[in-house]
Amino acid sequence: MPKIKLSKIIFIMVCITIIAAIAWFMLKPKETPPQFISAEVTRGDIENSVLATGDLEATKMVSVGAQVSGQVKKMYVQLGDQVKQGQLIAQIDSVRQENDLKTAEANIKNQQAQLATKQATLTKVEAEYNRQKNMYAQDATSKAEYESALAAFKTAQADIAAMNAQIEQSRLTLATTKEDLGYTRIVAPMNGTVVAIVTEEGQTVNANQSAPTIVKLAQLDTMTIKSQISEADVMKVEEGQKVYFTTLGDSEKKRYATLRQVEPAPESINTETSNSSSSSSSTAVYYNALFDVPNEDGKLRIDMTAQVYIILAEAKNVLTVPASALQNSNRPQRSANAAQRTSENKPSAGKDQANPDRPQRLELTADEKALVDQGKASVSVVRVVQADGTAKRQQVLVGLNNRVTAEIKRGLKQGDQVVIADGSDTSNDAAKRSNRGGMRF
Repeated sequence: MPKIKLSKIIFIMVCITIIAAIAWFMLKPKETPPQFISAEVTRGDIENSVLATGDLEATKMVSVGAQVSGQVKKMYVQLGDQVKQGQLIAQIDSVRQENDLKTAEANIKNQQAQLATKQATLTKVEAEYNRQKNMYAQDATSKAEYESALAAFKTAQADIAAMNAQIEQSRLTLATTKEDLGYTRIVAPMNGTVVAIVTEEGQTVNANQSAPTIVKLAQLDTMTIKSQISEADVMKVEEGQKVYFTTLGDSEKKRYATLRQVEPAPESINTETSNSSSSSSSTAVYYNALFDVPNEDGKLRIDMTAQVYIILAEAKNVLTVPASALQNSNRPQRSANAAQRTSENKPSAGKDQANPDRPQRLELTADEKALVDQGKASVSVVRVVQADGTAKRQQVLVGLNNRVTAEIKRGLKQGDQVVIADGSDTSNDAAKRSNRGGMRF
């Protein structure tokens, strides 16, 4: 073969090799660094609380009713008015009560006149009795005359005693009629706010059948919140715990108070019949938890709905991470003794280097072990983003964890980035598939 042709062939093969190398370099899949969704370790407040729904009620509410029948002639208050104890609220037509009072007074006067007559009669028969007694002692009159005078005297005394009793009874009747006349004036039994007007002016009330309500008064300077606690949470709740709530109209403002009472039985017990031995298993059971809150600004109103948070535990100004960053947050935690045995039997540094995915161990102090044993802390694992973009698994000591945010007692510092999700597995699988399908030379 001529040298010229051989040189051309060699040149062409070199060119093809160079082109293939360039093509492989340009078309080969590039390694992509791991992509993480991370969150920063920050300082903040965290709390573990029981969530409940409650209703606002007045601390004290009274239904002011009428004790006598009649037409409401005049209403002196309007809805929302502030009233003082003893203030006139309404006036019921008092003609019948006034007439009953006059009749009772006239009856007493008549009986008093009868009493005066009987007292005069008593004086007369008493004198006759004394005369007959003296004469009978001197044998100047018969025994029959003496006994007749004695009987007339005792009868007159009995008549006066009976009349005095009638007058006393009439005086009681007079006092009752005076009381009934007073009942026609409906007055406030306490200081409060008129929250309802049940009976309008001109309406007739009948107190003989039931006690009709005229208005309802409530003390609104302090409100009572009745919150419903499910049976799953009620064993965690007790008197004296800190509580706060928000309303639908002002969800940003938290109002704090202290839990006053947890009722021992559900409210449904008031409506259960004696024949019902057990409640249906499908029926949810709720217990009322009560607490009071000041209402100086008057913005809290009856029957408002409150979102209630009963604080079981809280931590202020601590290091926090999202709970999703804890890889074993839903697994049962080992005891401190088990953690200690694991620390004592941990592999050597050489073995750790052979397994780079092994988390960095956290040596617990005696106090920290006690917290773990008491269930107040746990050991978990997080992945910390490194300067080169990779993630390193690391043990941390977790304190309060409300399943949304977790307190980090040790193992991280403020500003660290922890992985809460990543797409590295998907990216690596795609890269492997690209490598398998790439060009080979």
